[in-house]
Amino acid sequence: MNEQRIMRLRIALICTVFVGAAMAIAIRLFTIQLVEGSRWLARADKVATAFRSVESDRGHIYSDDGRLLATSVPEYEVRMDLRADGLTDALFHAHVDSLGWYLSRLFNDKSSQAYARELMDARARGERYHRLKQRCDHLQLQELETFPLFRLGRYTGGLIAVKRTERIRPCGRLARRTIGWRPQDGVPYGIEAGYDEWLRGITGRRLERRLSGGVWMPIDDGNGQDPEPGSDVHTTIDVNLQDVADNALAEQLREHRAHHGCVVVMEVATGYVKAISNLTRRNDSTYVDDENYAVGHATEPGSTFKIPAIIVAMEDGRVKLDDIVDTRGGKVRYYDRVMTDSHEEGYGQIPLSRALELSTNSGVSRAINQAYKTEPQRFVEGLRRMGLNEPLGLRIPGEGMPVLRGPEDKAWSGVSLPYMSIGYEVMLTPMQTLAFYNAIANGGRFMQPQFVTRVTRAGREVKRFDPVVLRERICSDRTLEQIRGVLEGVVDSGTATNLRDTHLRIAGKTGTAQIAHGKLGYKQTATVYQASFVGYFPAEAPRYSCIVVVSSPSSSGYYGNLVAGPVFMEIAEKIHSNRLELQTGLAHAGEIDTRSPVTFSGDRRDLLAATAALGVAVLADGEGEWVSTQAGDSVVTATTRTVPGDATGLVPNVLGMGAKDALYVLENRGLRVRMNGAGMVKKQSLTPGSRCQHGSHITIELTL
Repeated sequence: MNEQRIMRLRIALICTVFVGAAMAIAIRLFTIQLVEGSRWLARADKVATAFRSVESDRGHIYSDDGRLLATSVPEYEVRMDLRADGLTDALFHAHVDSLGWYLSRLFNDKSSQAYARELMDARARGERYHRLKQRCDHLQLQELETFPLFRLGRYTGGLIAVKRTERIRPCGRLARRTIGWRPQDGVPYGIEAGYDEWLRGITGRRLERRLSGGVWMPIDDGNGQDPEPGSDVHTTIDVNLQDVADNALAEQLREHRAHHGCVVVMEVATGYVKAISNLTRRNDSTYVDDENYAVGHATEPGSTFKIPAIIVAMEDGRVKLDDIVDTRGGKVRYYDRVMTDSHEEGYGQIPLSRALELSTNSGVSRAINQAYKTEPQRFVEGLRRMGLNEPLGLRIPGEGMPVLRGPEDKAWSGVSLPYMSIGYEVMLTPMQTLAFYNAIANGGRFMQPQFVTRVTRAGREVKRFDPVVLRERICSDRTLEQIRGVLEGVVDSGTATNLRDTHLRIAGKTGTAQIAHGKLGYKQTATVYQASFVGYFPAEAPRYSCIVVVSSPSSSGYYGNLVAGPVFMEIAEKIHSNRLELQTGLAHAGEIDTRSPVTFSGDRRDLLAATAALGVAVLADGEGEWVSTQAGDSVVTATTRTVPGDATGLVPNVLGMGAKDALYVLENRGLRVRMNGAGMVKKQSLTPGSRCQHGSHITIELTL
């Protein structure tokens, strides 16, 4: 009996506990739902939603003539809220089939039935952020907004477009590394990095809701902040010259099967970089611009360093260019090392100026060693006075640090002085070497190389980058004049006679250096060389300086004049042929061409203004706006030309016109123009006088 009583008490106790717990839960649920409901809902809403950043569109990067080098193109991820507030079952089922048909026609990746079934399944699952297309351009988005359901707006039709931007470079690989990039994961580089404070704009923010799976869906509550696009950067790069430099370098690298190379062309007076190309050979023997050797790689420059070495000695009064140096059969010993010349027999006893022109290691090193053997620190200090131990301070990141040791360094030895004089035990980037030679061309004024001239926002200038002088003078006028004579002699009768040209005088210095590799130093199984040529043109009145460096050529020689020189020559000739100001003074008396210049057909007023300024006689008839021209022996004949009006619906005749006039005429007729080449219109894809519709495409081909 006692046991039954105990059992009943235990059961009663357990029941009481369960009933009490149930009542407590019920009371708590009642309190949360009715008393504390608003507070918990607000907290849940804060947890599920948050303001998230929205990247702004980066500014454009332009060439010196306004062509796009880098721009941001919008693209969209298209999603659909299948449970939008206004999307009723009746509305959805009435239009889902037609929506599927339109989506299939636009994207051409699924059948209309597949799209309709996908949408119905997503609605059945209650998806509020269903992805329809990962990538969609702006024109496609505009078309999407006209589709069934989507045209009803986001809160009824459920269309959600998440904007992203893709950075593109319309000119392809041209100056790719210099223009730069801002990778998602990695270190930004080039102009994109150096001028990011202007390009990046101001980041916006928008309210987003977190869905299952960690996906965030934008919510338009009116409290977000739109991002502000970045400013535009205008570079110094000349696209046409960049193309020439890139192709010339690539051709030479392929011919010599070189590992990599670089070219830089700079405007002497300003230091503005007009072209820069860096190419590296891939395993498939193609070349890509993926490493900025010109800016970031400091190497032993070789013989191009002989010029600054001799300038120091001339300024200190230790040597003169007419001093006689003994090349000793092309070999000279310094302690345990033997320095040799490329010319095995040497040149005997010759003036120091001739030793520079012939780039003899023995002659130059003996001159410097004799001058500074007891005072090597004085020699090093002279180089430092010219700034050869300091970086240029380029705005784009990654500039290589120059190396210029002195007797105070542990690595200094008895052979350091003579070997430094010929470009070893010292390291410079190609850009640093070019900047020094540019100073020689610029009357001794050392300019900072620059890649950007100005920054604009909405067409208004917000920042200007004027030329920067790093040093007013690197040496005296007398020394400069003599050194410029030596550099002209290098081309006239020295190591670069293959660069002589009767129309364009070039001055410069060849360089050939054996490259050290880590612990192996120069004692490698296969010797690796670096060939270079640095100089300026025209020699008598320098306008442009240029350096070409080719690393590890493996065929057809490795000397600077043969490997790097042809690239320099091709660039110089291209600039010379396209810059009228470089060709003054070339015509001799009795050889001047008195024929009238070839002129383009086009606007009458422009033609008359141009010919009047040039003093060219024009024989014109009629009063029409447009004329056709023909060059005679002493006069330009201008004949009135009829251009069909827009109301006629006929294709205009633009043959013989320049690009500017042709574009004006065709675009005013409502045609969309594609243009190939430069110069005068020689061919147009639509026959002149034929019927055409507004918005039709026409291609015009131009030639010089």
